[in-house]
Amino acid sequence: MRRIVVIGTTGSGKSTLAGRLAAQTGLRIIELDALYWGRDWQGVPVDLFRHRVERETRDGGWIVVGNYGQVRDLVWPAADTLVWLDLPLSRVMWRLAWRTFRRAATREELWGTGNRESFVNAFFSRQSILLWALKTHRRNRERYSKECAALAETMQVVRLSSPREVERFLAAR
Repeated sequence: MRRIVVIGTTGSGKSTLAGRLAAQTGLRIIELDALYWGRDWQGVPVDLFRHRVERETRDGGWIVVGNYGQVRDLVWPAADTLVWLDLPLSRVMWRLAWRTFRRAATREELWGTGNRESFVNAFFSRQSILLWALKTHRRNRERYSKECAALAETMQVVRLSSPREVERFLAAR
């Protein structure tokens, strides 16, 4: 495993898993969110996003974290391993609610962009990350199931469906 992609629904633990894998392997982490989001939660133009991703994934080993369809054609073919965090919705929602609450309470800055989560946006708006997770969990599961089945012919695909499976996967490294 020298080029790893970690995918999963918002709040599934992608960044946490990537951090633990990086500690074990010495690979650098590439957070797609950090390459995509600008100030005031404005996404960068697709051409700039693709350029940033190409530049970051060009050489060496890495762990890419994220699900962005705009760059999948750049990242997935270059990877040798895809790890799909397919945790139950209840687990994802609990983790996401806790993470969001903590980030909003501490005013944690995200990805050096000046962006911060807020209680209002997180819990009381149509742009809520919690609402996003509820709306996309099933759709992501269906899509990733099909895509991962096809990818299994060309790379190692690891589907982790519980915290216990995540721990076993990490212990086996």
